[in-house]
Amino acid sequence: MEISEKAPFITVAMPVRNEECFIEDALMQLIKQDYPVDRYEIIVADGLSTDRTREKVRTIAAKHDQVVLMTNRGVLPSSGRNVGFRNGKGDFFVVVDGHCRIDNSDFLRQVAEAFQRSEADCLGRPQPYVVPAEETTQRAIALVRSSSLGHSSESFIHAGEEGFFSPVSMGCAYSKKVFETIGYLDETFDACEDVEFNYRVEKAGFRSFFTPKIAVQYYPRDSFRGLFRQLKRYGEGRANFLFKHPEAVTADVMKPVLLVTGLSFGWLSIFINKYLFYAYLFTVAAYFLLLLYFSVRLRTKESFPFVFKLFAAFLVTHLSLGFGILSGVAKKLTGLK
Repeated sequence: MEISEKAPFITVAMPVRNEECFIEDALMQLIKQDYPVDRYEIIVADGLSTDRTREKVRTIAAKHDQVVLMTNRGVLPSSGRNVGFRNGKGDFFVVVDGHCRIDNSDFLRQVAEAFQRSEADCLGRPQPYVVPAEETTQRAIALVRSSSLGHSSESFIHAGEEGFFSPVSMGCAYSKKVFETIGYLDETFDACEDVEFNYRVEKAGFRSFFTPKIAVQYYPRDSFRGLFRQLKRYGEGRANFLFKHPEAVTADVMKPVLLVTGLSFGWLSIFINKYLFYAYLFTVAAYFLLLLYFSVRLRTKESFPFVFKLFAAFLVTHLSLGFGILSGVAKKLTGLK
């Protein structure tokens, strides 16, 4: 099915901050889309960047009218998305981050076509990682975060088939009606703002359609420190989400919390009962063996030492999420920011 003769107007909301290394490529991939140039706009909402991001966007905007630079004074991604959503002229709105890659020149056309044939008000997409060929930490992180043990079992971002799904983990594009009905993103969220917004989309009864045809690739973190900071921040956002929507607590969310709590305090069982302590040691050993098993399975053409990078990536992923959720809970309870 093709889009109608008069293409719907699409607003691309692009929240950015300090993305000078990626912003040019991200914008040019959108500018080169096979879509009527007068039927879409790209609103770059800059969160007070301190690098050359704004300068690079201005240079491109001077040559391409569909690129619009706006200031996101709230700095956070949540307020950045809202800048695009509130100021856009679109019939449909789609979020594209400045730190991603779009290989498909039909991306915008596929967005419009998916809305039309599904008659949904929300679209979801896969978000595969760009996987470097070299045996780097970044490759290990990309492989681990794409595996079944490296991301939430409730997430559909690595699914491969079209269909109607819950938008919570993968909603990325919306009809104007969505904002008119439920409002905009909660700007108190520093992370997990998309999950909270998509949760409200689902609660409002909007249909959500998932299609791999609008996939966008993301660049993974290139260090374990960067991965820890990213997922700790996400965990804090998840805690914020659960305080706002306590009915959304699931066993999957609690797994990393129980892991961090168990590893941190389980050894104290030695003062209670030696058999309880043996059970603790057995559980820890079983967990590490599980990580090692998955690390060996993920290794393909790499040298054997690469297994230990995969193992470390699994461990950092799980611990940072758990620590982030606990940190977020503590901040909520104490009123700290």
